[in-house]
Amino acid sequence: MEDRPPPQGERLQKILARAGLGSRRTVEEMIGRGRVRVNGERAILGRRVNPDKDVVEVDGSVVPLRTALRHLLLNKPIGVVSTAADPEGRATVLDFVDVAERVWPVGRLDVDSEGAILLTNDGELTFRLTHPSYEVPKRYLVEAKGSLTHADVRRLRGGIELEDGPTASAGVVVVDQLATSTLVEIVIHEGRNRQVRRMFEAVGHPVVRLARTAVGPVRLGRLKPGTVRRLTLEEVRELYRAVGL
Repeated sequence: MEDRPPPQGERLQKILARAGLGSRRTVEEMIGRGRVRVNGERAILGRRVNPDKDVVEVDGSVVPLRTALRHLLLNKPIGVVSTAADPEGRATVLDFVDVAERVWPVGRLDVDSEGAILLTNDGELTFRLTHPSYEVPKRYLVEAKGSLTHADVRRLRGGIELEDGPTASAGVVVVDQLATSTLVEIVIHEGRNRQVRRMFEAVGHPVVRLARTAVGPVRLGRLKPGTVRRLTLEEVRELYRAVGL
């Protein structure tokens, strides 16, 4: 009897469970209900797929399957540098990551700032998230010295003339007026060095504390400082949509 070659790839339910669609049993139910297609054909239980070649869809949406890709969110504490290494020996964002694959930070967050920073090994996504032409919004919560006037808010919204050129329009909302400072939410679509701090300094209200609360559609939520979590499948999809992937 002629020997048959061993089956290629991994079982579909195992790959989908690993991709974050639910438990193995949940995924098996999805397959049984006809919600999963492989290369345009309705999938069956036990089907084996190659994550690098086959296209898998759930409810009509393509599922990213390449197991080597990592998409993480870190709540960066103050004092941590957002680089892979630091010549001064300070803690870096990678000190909080424990994955087998090499990842890198998407953009930068000042050492004296805190909050959301993405870490990934997805090169095309990184390029688009950091390229100014894609205008991915970044949301910050800022505590600024003093009391901001309506004129200050209008200037921040309309654009500030900095030494490297005027800033683009920004979304600015005063959240609360504290005793000696103002709490402000600001959304920008650029990624210049220390841009938010320089904008507030330009209107005479230096930043006391700055936290980035969202990058594009990915929000920090209740993630504690120094904690990393894996992005959900829907968050990865939303990031891809935001940059046209």
